[in-house]
Amino acid sequence: MERWQNRVAAVTGASSGIGAATVKDLLKANLIVVGLARRLERMEELKAQLTAEQQNRFHAVACDVSSQESVDTAFDWIIKELGGVDILINNAGIFAAGQASTQDPVELERVLQINVMGTVYCTQRAFKSMKERNFDGHVVVVNSVLGHSIPMTFGNNQPPRLSIYPSSKYAVTALTEILRQEFRGLNTKIKITSVSPGLTDTEIVPDVFKGDKTPILKSEDVSSCILFTLSTPPHMQVHEIIVKPLLGE
Repeated sequence: MERWQNRVAAVTGASSGIGAATVKDLLKANLIVVGLARRLERMEELKAQLTAEQQNRFHAVACDVSSQESVDTAFDWIIKELGGVDILINNAGIFAAGQASTQDPVELERVLQINVMGTVYCTQRAFKSMKERNFDGHVVVVNSVLGHSIPMTFGNNQPPRLSIYPSSKYAVTALTEILRQEFRGLNTKIKITSVSPGLTDTEIVPDVFKGDKTPILKSEDVSSCILFTLSTPPHMQVHEIIVKPLLGE
């Protein structure tokens, strides 16, 4: 992580879960970190837990990734105050349990807007910042195993409740590969990596999926994967990391 010392990393969805864990790990690695989230007060609570030196390198900025205007305002601040974005962690996402066949389309649209278009808005701004400065940065997309395969979830004669979430993550999988090819085609060496965790103990996962004996990852497990891919040398690009909880007996 030496080459990232005092570089600027932006983390979306930084108010809890994987985002908050990643913020802490990046600060421990001596980066300047900008937390982007709607819940500014939660990020301020996170900041209060940090050492005084880490607090100086952490900036909490209110941002709703579903709004291009909000994203532009946040990234304009980063560029003006900190000079640019060197690393982007696209972590913000939501899950709305239900069935796509009957669910309110407005709810489905919100999932797609945050999970897919939020990634687009933030990546476009980060990429522009990296390319204008001719800097070989890194974009990480927090994806999901549901963006690669969908298990049969029928039980007790009940339909699955995954709704449009897997569709949003399949879109993110395709988007990540398209962006990788575009970054190369536009004559940059900017990296992009998809990190796809299995079930993780975060706020967006409904309690019904968190049984007492259900294998589940911690947010810190996913953050460690993000830090690993950032630690790779410039000539090495990790395309995809799939991480799942180890099944018990």
